[in-house]
Amino acid sequence: MADLSAFAITTRWPAQHPDRLQLYSLPTPNGVKVSIMLEEIGLPYEPHLVDIGKDESRTPEFLSLNPNGKIPAIIDPDGPGGRPIGLFESGAILVYLGEKTGKLLPADPARRYETLAWVFWQVGGPGPMFGQVGFFHKFAGREYADKRPRDRYAAEARRLLEVLEARLEGRRWIMGDDFTIADIAMLGMVRNLIGFYGAGELVDYARLKNVPAWLERGLARPAVQRGLTIPNRG
Repeated sequence: MADLSAFAITTRWPAQHPDRLQLYSLPTPNGVKVSIMLEEIGLPYEPHLVDIGKDESRTPEFLSLNPNGKIPAIIDPDGPGGRPIGLFESGAILVYLGEKTGKLLPADPARRYETLAWVFWQVGGPGPMFGQVGFFHKFAGREYADKRPRDRYAAEARRLLEVLEARLEGRRWIMGDDFTIADIAMLGMVRNLIGFYGAGELVDYARLKNVPAWLERGLARPAVQRGLTIPNRG
């Protein structure tokens, strides 16, 4: 049985199955990237709910695994060389799991780097920009009389959606016929932008053709549906 006692996070979220990968997360657009990936690849794991509404990601135990205080994070008891490893940052975790299992990350070097480029594009672009749209359109920022910040982020979100729209022209998935971590990185983001944030009209989502079809295909995958609800909020 794996010994995870070196990871202080396990004192607050004890591992019932220490030989399984431990997931510390919440079903947010960032969090579901990893739960969807784990469901897709079929790797046994144990999910732990980290309630960011109660600032649980800012506790000393969570910060011991991710000093940035953001979900998701993982501990893999069977890391490189058979030794446990802790990781944070959703993009890094997707790459790690893809390389560990040989799934959803192309083995061909050229296609692998192209996939990584789209993952990093999501991390640096749609991730933070869509979040800002949410703040200024749905949350506290909507009360601001000055709408220039909202409009700035909405315009950038619209542009990023157009980038994805162009990429998907003639393609089933971001990398063509193959569903990859690039799709996993984006699905929850687009779903949240037009669903929970209710920003479809603001970003002219109805003008798009390829992105809505891609989102529908992605959400129809059983593993994606399961991953969207993990960890269970109770």
